[in-house]
Amino acid sequence: MNKDIYLTNSLGNKKEKFIPMNEKNIGMYVCGPTVYDDPHIGNARPLVVFDILYKVLKCKYGKKNVSYVRNITDIDDKIIKASNEKSISIKELTENITERFHDDCNYLSCDVPTNEPKATDNVSLMIEMINDLINKKYAYLNKKHVYFEIKKFKDYGKLSNRNIDELIAGSRVEVSDNKINNEDFVLWKPSNNNEPSWDSPWGPGRPGWHLECSVMSKKYLGEKFDIHGGGRDLIFPHHENEIAQSVCANDTDGFANYWVHNGFITISKEKMSKSQGNILKIKDFKKKISGQVLRLALLSTHYKQPLDWSNKLLDESEKTLNKWYQCYVETNSKTLISTNDLLPLYDDLNTPAYITNLHKLFDKAVNGEHSDKEIFTTACQFIGLFNINAKEWENFKKSLVGMSQEDILSMIEAREIARTNKDFGKADKIRDELSDKGILIEDKDGKTSWKFK
Repeated sequence: MNKDIYLTNSLGNKKEKFIPMNEKNIGMYVCGPTVYDDPHIGNARPLVVFDILYKVLKCKYGKKNVSYVRNITDIDDKIIKASNEKSISIKELTENITERFHDDCNYLSCDVPTNEPKATDNVSLMIEMINDLINKKYAYLNKKHVYFEIKKFKDYGKLSNRNIDELIAGSRVEVSDNKINNEDFVLWKPSNNNEPSWDSPWGPGRPGWHLECSVMSKKYLGEKFDIHGGGRDLIFPHHENEIAQSVCANDTDGFANYWVHNGFITISKEKMSKSQGNILKIKDFKKKISGQVLRLALLSTHYKQPLDWSNKLLDESEKTLNKWYQCYVETNSKTLISTNDLLPLYDDLNTPAYITNLHKLFDKAVNGEHSDKEIFTTACQFIGLFNINAKEWENFKKSLVGMSQEDILSMIEAREIARTNKDFGKADKIRDELSDKGILIEDKDGKTSWKFK
């Protein structure tokens, strides 16, 4: 495909034409989960957003020419705290949460990244980078802690487009007597008793969080690469710190060329967070709705914008998929959609515009030829929908209802008796009960039929 890809680059905060360093070796690094608790719907958004970008890059440049790296942070203060609270080992906790994270990725129909490194497998490389930073006078040792001295890096704050004082004022920065300056960030710290630790030239301890991504991206993608992604909340301090330590350690003029950040998920316009008490975990949706419904809902708003989560959004997404499955057909063909149909995704991952195109393709397919249905099917599959066939979709909905066909027909019969007896209150109540279970009944020409919503 000859069309160009455009992305909003947070480094400069403007939409730019994507020009890869090497079309045969495109690298994308996305910050993955810290595996201390079950992933929530806020974690799901970057999973789906960067899965779409991965698909677009593979479509444009070829699957073999794109490397997608997403890390697993399996050592962190939050992990240590959670393991203590649950009275289980860190290994058991991180393995369990990582497994559930992978289940969630599969539920959301996300492609598997090229590499998924764990922080604990790369500590020796982190120690090497810290040594380099100390030797180059960008980092200092004090009381077995190693800190990066921010004032030594003149471009600090360039990603956020703010100076150091502005950044520090608007964030929670750890205050410590061990630091030369309050804004300096930790590269290595000693471990307390019974905490995980590794031997180092500065004593037993563990690496700082920011260092992990710098090391793992370098290992798999090199000192400089094309795209770095994550949520907007990571811009400062995490991504600012990554840039500082990577550029200084590697003696390069940059780190990632394009920084892509997705917006927050809100609930009633409030950011979803534990402090707000409005966390929605992905696992809680699995017994209620298809992962396709969640995926379509997550794609309904442009990735840069906040996405306000609601039951209405999920209902609309489910109704859309129910409608679209009318045109599902089995196809072994490669992607049949036209360049024009894909253009919204090439234009800064404009998924709402692409979904509008899907509605148009459906309108053409519903009364069109088999080939029209094939095009529509592959267009849905391109963004991770239609991952099961129409029969499996119906069976899945039946499993969610928890009622046999005989039970449904029995309730419809009871409703008919109530209507005959002019007990319309009871008749309406039965209709509402069926509706709550995802069953729609229709009265036409003196007969009542039913279908799943």
